[in-house]
Amino acid sequence: MASSAKHPLGTLLALGGGDDDALLVLLCEMLSAGVGPVEVISSAATNHPVRTGTAYVAALRELGCAEVQHLRVDARFPGDRPATLRRLEEAGAVFFTGGDQELITEHWLHSPALEVLQRRYQHDEAFIIAGTSAGASVMPSQMIVGGHGARALTKGGLHTAPGLGLLPHLIIDQHFAERGRFGRLAHAVLQHPATIGLGLGQETGVIIRRGHQAEVFGDGVMMVVDGQKLRGDNLGRIGRGEPVAGQDLRVHLLVAGQHYNLRTRRVVNSADDDDAATGRE
Repeated sequence: MASSAKHPLGTLLALGGGDDDALLVLLCEMLSAGVGPVEVISSAATNHPVRTGTAYVAALRELGCAEVQHLRVDARFPGDRPATLRRLEEAGAVFFTGGDQELITEHWLHSPALEVLQRRYQHDEAFIIAGTSAGASVMPSQMIVGGHGARALTKGGLHTAPGLGLLPHLIIDQHFAERGRFGRLAHAVLQHPATIGLGLGQETGVIIRRGHQAEVFGDGVMMVVDGQKLRGDNLGRIGRGEPVAGQDLRVHLLVAGQHYNLRTRRVVNSADDDDAATGRE
């Protein structure tokens, strides 16, 4: 993604799955009047894309979002259709539903649709990209696509793949506490030590403004796993199936209203303190 912007101007909303009412309410509240419709993307990620898309359109309209549409991007409706690109250019927000993140990236990666999404996120201050569950985990440059239980802490027991590339050096895992996914997120950070891992529980989400100002919302806990000072990892010395090791991972547990700076890698008291610490541009 080529851009002269020093940081993205758009906003990301990511939820860890479960009941997504809090995310939908927040999306409607944050959407500026007259900026364009919400485009609901459910086509490739679910078994019943039309039914899922229609349900979310109805839910968002009920919450007060007057302009909401269902946009399909899949094998039947590829991401180079002029109508699709036009709708993405005109959207005020794009919302990715849950399902299978690899089915999302299969049809978005290397497409003109993704180029529009990335460009608007970089340069349009009013633009919002939201996602729940799989729709949240696809947002960064890397996403976790496999890894369960104790096996996730063995070499070969974790699998990552390219995401949509909206945020570099970040991995988001969903249904985090409910499905016991700390091991696989920690292993992912061992594999990609320049990244920050965000583990989102169900009904728990994060607002990411200007590419680095993260604020937690919802009922649960967001876990931050920071590998910046990682040492002693054994990934290059062990064989497949052997347990992984590493020291000095830094972990934070954050709840609604707390802020974390993805650039400085520290917890801050508020968004204002975040600006003071990094220098708002």
